[in-house]
Amino acid sequence: MTDTATTPGTAAQPTRTYAKLAADESREDYSLRYAPHSFRRWGPGTVAGTALGGIAYLADFAIGVSIVFAYGFTSGAAAILAAAVVIFLTGIPIARACATYGLDMDLVTRGAGFGYFGSTLTSLIYASFTFIFFALEGSIMAQAMHQAFGLPVEIGYLVTTLIVIPIVFRGMGALAKVQAWTQPVWLIGLVLPFVVLAFHAPDTWGAFADFGGTEGAGSGFSWIGFGFGTGIALSLIAQIGEQADYLRFMPAKTPANSRRWNLAVLAAGPGWVIIGAAKQLGGAFLAFVALEAVGKTHALEPIAPQIEALRPWLGGFALPAAALFVIVSQIKINVTNAYSGSLSWSNFFSRVTHRHPGRVWYIFLNLGIALTLMELDMFAMLGKLLGFYSNVGIAWIAAVAADLVINKRLGLSPPYIEFKRAYLYAVNPAGFGSMVIASTVSILAFFGLFGPYAEAFSTFIAAGLALLLCPLIAWVTRGKYYLARPNTVTGPGAAAADITATHACAVCEAAYELPDIADCPVRSGPICSLCCSLDATCGDVCRKETRGGAVILPMPSVGARGTRAPRPHLTQGGWRPPGGYT
Repeated sequence: MTDTATTPGTAAQPTRTYAKLAADESREDYSLRYAPHSFRRWGPGTVAGTALGGIAYLADFAIGVSIVFAYGFTSGAAAILAAAVVIFLTGIPIARACATYGLDMDLVTRGAGFGYFGSTLTSLIYASFTFIFFALEGSIMAQAMHQAFGLPVEIGYLVTTLIVIPIVFRGMGALAKVQAWTQPVWLIGLVLPFVVLAFHAPDTWGAFADFGGTEGAGSGFSWIGFGFGTGIALSLIAQIGEQADYLRFMPAKTPANSRRWNLAVLAAGPGWVIIGAAKQLGGAFLAFVALEAVGKTHALEPIAPQIEALRPWLGGFALPAAALFVIVSQIKINVTNAYSGSLSWSNFFSRVTHRHPGRVWYIFLNLGIALTLMELDMFAMLGKLLGFYSNVGIAWIAAVAADLVINKRLGLSPPYIEFKRAYLYAVNPAGFGSMVIASTVSILAFFGLFGPYAEAFSTFIAAGLALLLCPLIAWVTRGKYYLARPNTVTGPGAAAADITATHACAVCEAAYELPDIADCPVRSGPICSLCCSLDATCGDVCRKETRGGAVILPMPSVGARGTRAPRPHLTQGGWRPPGGYT
């Protein structure tokens, strides 16, 4: 991104030219913006299928094994199902908000109680989710390549990292194709082992229900085991962010597609956890069946139980068949991890540095961190790492869900999602404060400060505090910190306007749909959300100045996305948003 010469006849008002990769939306995928209707060219079914393709990961298998092996079947299964209920319920409002407003998780978080800079912390939390799980999935893929081809796992880590780059580089179009093409292979590989065992070893299903784990937990129910197991399973709660990265491309909801739209959003949003919970229990079952043959260490690696389950029917072909399934599964999820990670890093650095070289450059940052974690063998620390992470992740997601479900319905926050810097306070204590307090208390509990039961149920403490504090703080502050000034362009008080009509940004001179536009007194005209974010010199005047006595001129508009229009006449007065100023 560069600044060019000033426009003749105006004050010092430099225009902006974005770097080639940042300006190419076929690569950029509106990483820091509202996803315009002109880009949402996929149907509800295609978007949902692409989003669900990203949950092919086998970390679910490893997580399920670690929970059931540690705490036994009864406590482990109860923990997995309880976590699934929490994830499903918190995911519903988030998925609907992202699909309705065309926003990713970071942009929704900004307007759902965190503020413009407050959500930078959640960008880091989300980025850490993507590279932690990329490393876990990459480790599983490297294990498969080692077993199938004899490739050293250290080299396998590098291969699993490099293989996703060309796909993620090309953005949503390439991701949709990869998920669609690989879906049949993945579905067959997922179901076949259980079909084989149903015929070959039907008695093992009953024996699994009496399994007491490998750590002496016993087959009965334990509250401590249930709490710890739920904490590990809840580490997946931030997966809704990756689902949202696809859901923002959902087409507009209309009377004609309403039923398909609702079903697609439900299935691809919170619905992922239904499959996820089934995979956790299924992975634990396969590991239980293979435990005697492969031992505890290898039973934790999804490739070994897969081979043992397929061996009765496939014999010598069990190894290549299992390896193919694992590799396909890990490519499907790690392209999503890398893609979502590039979005979260873009959001973080654009606000901190006021620069945006393009989403694709942050792919390499995210993958570099993930590769380092793989080389450090983080797979061996799976349970403790995920248990700690879930305390922070659930505090964040619960705070956002509380704003969408409670605050907005009670009128404590605006009825829509405002994501643009021009209208937001830097920090909103409602969401940001509740997350910080909830995660801090739960982490202290996780490290045993409040006793063994609080340690086991630290994630419940995080969720409960976030759900309670977010509306409480919003009520105490009377919702003051949600909007720094009214949005008269697209907010509820604005006059009716065609939101699909495009308008020329006074800075970069490109055309964007109305929801991506703010009125800027410094530019005396419309400014797109990204140019607004990257402006380091405006001093946030728009939040401080009134416009009394301004000469109001009409807003320029253009017909098609990407075409240039004359810049607004930059006089002392400026640009009039649709409906005028309130």
